[in-house]
Amino acid sequence: MIRLFVPEDLAAGTPVGLSAAQAHYLRDVMRRSAGDEVLLFNGRDGEWRSAIATLDRKGATAAPRERTRAQSPCADLELIVALVKRPRLETIVEKATELGVARIRLAVTRFTQDGRANLARLGAIAIEAAEQTGRLDVPAIEPPAKLDAILSAWGERPLIFCDEAGGGAPFADALMRLSVGSTPSVSILIGPEGGFSAEERTRLRSLSAVVSASLGPRILRADTAAIAALSLWQAVKGDWRP
Repeated sequence: MIRLFVPEDLAAGTPVGLSAAQAHYLRDVMRRSAGDEVLLFNGRDGEWRSAIATLDRKGATAAPRERTRAQSPCADLELIVALVKRPRLETIVEKATELGVARIRLAVTRFTQDGRANLARLGAIAIEAAEQTGRLDVPAIEPPAKLDAILSAWGERPLIFCDEAGGGAPFADALMRLSVGSTPSVSILIGPEGGFSAEERTRLRSLSAVVSASLGPRILRADTAAIAALSLWQAVKGDWRP
């Protein structure tokens, strides 16, 4: 069944408006009509089986009927990724959403080539990935910030630093040594094309909350590194475990 993310509150019998893009998708792409069912979620109220109430060239509304899944907490898994070229950044956002991150923070590092990002486009990619994968929420995407500023404000939250220079333990081993509670809170840092500078590595390794980890003997592109690190986290510490 088609799943759609909406920002409005969801409650039985209270119609919600759908966006123009969602109306176009239902009407012209999926050939749905009034009376057909969709699933709605908003990241707060769970997932609701809903009926399309109106659907025409002017827009669309849907009426929630019954809740099919209660809202469940998302693991406090954060990805901090240096800005990379647009296609790879979009892949990172899509795959990070599929792999269950709660937040994505964009970092500007010494070797970052472009400090800009289309947050609206990235947000739309995250929403589409959440709709397709059955998530009940959509990860927050924070605007770019300098890595120095991020590290200056860092506290005791564990930060796994994926060091392409091979300065850390194998990633899975580093995870096994990392002590986290029953609801893990952790951040994973992925560098830019060109890697981290020597000064950035020194700064990272000086922080008590940082755990250096290696993703193997080969230099991975940023999107591959993000997917590998998040997959390993979910397999060893995250929600892939019962």
